Amino acid sequence: MKLNYYSDTDSLYIDLDENRASVETREIESGVMLDFDADGKLVGIDIDHASKVANLARIESVGILK
Repeated sequence: MKLNYYSDTDSLYIDLDENRASVETREIESGVMLDFDADGKLVGIDIDHASKVANLARIESVGILK
């Protein structure tokens, strides 16, 4: 999983699997889009105006398997 923040657009993209390409995007609420692969599996989350909806100064992972 990879987090990409684009300061020029204030958008955050959470890439859940870099090996699967997005073929469909659905907006679930204003400024929040979900990307799905050809099998309908969720592969990414795009959040517009990210600094207004999340605390980007602190990113923490908990309980992630290594």
